[in-house]
Amino acid sequence: MAVTLAGGCRVSDMREGDPFDFGNLTMWTQVHRGHAKAISLRVLEVRPGISQGILNTDCEEIFYLLPDEDQIAEVEIFIDGWRHALRPHSGVYLRPQQTLTIENGGRSPIVFISSRCPEPISSGNYVPPLRSPLPDSTRPDPEPIVCLADQKAQPTADRWYRVLIDERVGSTQVTQFVGSIPPGRAPDHFHNYEEVLFILNGDGRMWAGETNTPISAGACIYLPRGQVHCVENTGAGELRLLGVFYPAGSPSVRYDAS
Repeated sequence: MAVTLAGGCRVSDMREGDPFDFGNLTMWTQVHRGHAKAISLRVLEVRPGISQGILNTDCEEIFYLLPDEDQIAEVEIFIDGWRHALRPHSGVYLRPQQTLTIENGGRSPIVFISSRCPEPISSGNYVPPLRSPLPDSTRPDPEPIVCLADQKAQPTADRWYRVLIDERVGSTQVTQFVGSIPPGRAPDHFHNYEEVLFILNGDGRMWAGETNTPISAGACIYLPRGQVHCVENTGAGELRLLGVFYPAGSPSVRYDAS
């Protein structure tokens, strides 16, 4: 069950709530305008086959393919019908008015984590699959796929982060990153942007002010702008998370709550 902490911070499970089904695509929305002002977090499960096209509207949408080394070689994506290779641990940037089609050539489902900024009022449009370029479309430049392994780790205190999606691929509003948190608890802090987090691996506690709740792989977290918080790693190894914030900026910029 979803937990609401101080200031409207929200923690839920990745498959919590009633899903939306469309063809071989199932979607759970964990953060939307009912919780946030502008950012969203959705979990998309794509079963084997070709998904319906996901037509973006006037927002920026970014995706992250959850690691599954057995499936990744079987995944292809098409943006406005243009094919793009997808490597493990990659972020995908979808511009406004573009359509994304996902082809799962494996035998089991694959999962993407998606954020839209600003979150549209409507839930989105779904169109027939696009596997050949639209007549009036051009191949995105720069390439809208960024692999985690290609990004340099940026140290901050005793942690590191790697930025995937930012202005280098054309995003003007959103930043997507993967961060590593060692065992222990860092000082409480806050940011001047809305943020969503998805826990990739590890165990810990999400703190918002004096309130807290356990988190583990699959936890979805919403942090309002200006909310004092901290992610504590209660395990013996690394806690790794996917983060998205709006408006864009650097994950290293944070303000001490003391």
